[in-house]
Amino acid sequence: MRALIISVDLGDPDFTAHAEEFAMLAKGAGAEVVGTLTARRDRPDAKFFIGSGKADEGVAMAQALLADIVLFDQPLSPAQQRNLERAFNLRVVDRVALILDIFALRAKSHEGKLQVELAQLQHLATRLTRMWSHLERQRGGIGMRGPGESQLEMDRRMIGVKVKTVRERLDKVERQRITQRRARARGGVLSVSLVGYTNAGKSTLFNALTRGDAYAADQLFATLDTTTRRIWIEGAGSVVVSDTVGFIRDLPHGLIAAFRATLEETVHADLLLHVVDAASPQRDEQIFEVNKVLAEIGAADVPTILVYNKIDRAGLEPRVERDAHGTIARVFVSATERAGLDALRGAIAETGQIVGNNAANYQTLQSE
Repeated sequence: MRALIISVDLGDPDFTAHAEEFAMLAKGAGAEVVGTLTARRDRPDAKFFIGSGKADEGVAMAQALLADIVLFDQPLSPAQQRNLERAFNLRVVDRVALILDIFALRAKSHEGKLQVELAQLQHLATRLTRMWSHLERQRGGIGMRGPGESQLEMDRRMIGVKVKTVRERLDKVERQRITQRRARARGGVLSVSLVGYTNAGKSTLFNALTRGDAYAADQLFATLDTTTRRIWIEGAGSVVVSDTVGFIRDLPHGLIAAFRATLEETVHADLLLHVVDAASPQRDEQIFEVNKVLAEIGAADVPTILVYNKIDRAGLEPRVERDAHGTIARVFVSATERAGLDALRGAIAETGQIVGNNAANYQTLQSE
């Protein structure tokens, strides 16, 4: 599908990186990017977000490039999306909808598909009036006449029923996860979750640590479904390692809510390995974005080791760095080159012992 990207600079110092990331999202969704229109604004225009003049420029550009769809790199209100679709006479997909589309494309497990469906239904519920109010004016004819308010009410009710059904199914999955976590806790098994910005190399590192075969690719959101493996680490014993969905800046809140059951693995982990792309110029911002989501889901206080991956691309050597208290803070590895993995295993064992001792002390205090 031939796509025109509209990229809006609202004064973000990392605008270029933001725009490049959105282009990767577009390609990940299967779009053929035929052109990019950049707009600079102090604040969004209420009607078109980019203003009427820029919208006219975009319409002419879309027609000249024979674009089939317009991809907008900011979240749009239902009114702004409706107005832009009327102007372009094309489907307009904003950042939130594009991420949802990629998640729908990548979800493989029953749980993952349910989570994406819930997020899409919640997003759709706010867009019903947009869907119905302008299409009949655009095309008219049989099957496209205005359905009226009664149809809207019917659609809202149907979506409400569907949302309730999907939530009930996800609640069942969550109860199963809680049972599994309790069994692991009773067995004294250390639980480790890999978290990080999308495309930081979590799945590649997971495969290197566990000799697993989780899907890994150089693309955004290659992994949506949590994969768990049990491994043996000298000094730590049996360890359960989980690979989780990657984060991204401005991750839609509906997705965070929908993926609550999956993200619970992160909240209840004994140790987080926060995987960072050491070769990315935006790594500090990406660390900030991941920490922001971790705080939002209640995982900010889980013991964490920063794992700087892809050091082969960054020209760095494998090493371990400690903080002022002597606690391991950062480990530098290359998952593809399998460099620094022994040091990482040692770091997991050392931190796991500290976590275990703290948990035992806490239980002793509780029983006294």
